[in-house]
Amino acid sequence: MKQLRFMMLCAWSLLLLVPMPGMAQDKGGFTFAVVPQTQISDIYERWTPFLKKLSQEVGAEIKIMPYNSIRQFAGDLEKGAPDFAYLNPYHMVRAKEAQGYIPLVRDRADLFGILVVNKSGSINSVKDLEGKSMVFPSHAFAADQYMRAMLIDKEKLNFKPEFVKSHGSVYRAVKLNTAAAGGGVPKTLAKEPEDIQSSLKVIYQTPSTPSHPIAAHPRVPESVRKKVMQAILNIEKDPAGKELLKNVQLPSPIPADYQKDYAPLKKLETLLNKYETPD
Repeated sequence: MKQLRFMMLCAWSLLLLVPMPGMAQDKGGFTFAVVPQTQISDIYERWTPFLKKLSQEVGAEIKIMPYNSIRQFAGDLEKGAPDFAYLNPYHMVRAKEAQGYIPLVRDRADLFGILVVNKSGSINSVKDLEGKSMVFPSHAFAADQYMRAMLIDKEKLNFKPEFVKSHGSVYRAVKLNTAAAGGGVPKTLAKEPEDIQSSLKVIYQTPSTPSHPIAAHPRVPESVRKKVMQAILNIEKDPAGKELLKNVQLPSPIPADYQKDYAPLKKLETLLNKYETPD
């Protein structure tokens, strides 16, 4: 009996050591999830210096949470796993409804999806894409769901959609002519090597929305949320900080407001759900 109690006590002690979803990984620190628009190595390279600077400014460690797929990222958001997140506008709506996430800052420039084709080809408008294969970054907002919704519902276009994990994979598929066109956004295209950019042209874009915000779970103390927001706004004031912000697609950060910026996207919910990326 004593041995059984001892074994149960050991098991319970081990359970307490396992991080639960939504808990910061280290005592006194916070986790930060980044929507995986590009390869995970690129995300680490661009976001690690920024989060190191932000940690110094806030006075608490903020560690990146890596994701290989947008679907996995979105699932963890709905569970409330990360303390902070850089997420797309529609994820912001869902994260607010599921967990109460609070947007802190966003870039001043609005977001819109772009449709790119190979510059050396004969495609000049969406009408030239009737019946052709097109590629999209799986579960992305402007580059996938919103783009397909506009092409099908508004432009009445019939095409064969294919899905990949990142924006970079879209651009390479179009460059190599394995797809007639593909969805992306200006900021991810601008990060591609010159040979990729110079081989593509934009023939269509979605309506614009407020850009990706950095948001915090409501369990993060209000004092910390305010420090993070102010620190990001302050980082822009020095040249080195401007470069860090440019690398994480926040070149001109401004305070974000959920009701003004993201609540209006609720009216698109029925349309966007209709074009949820298939598994």
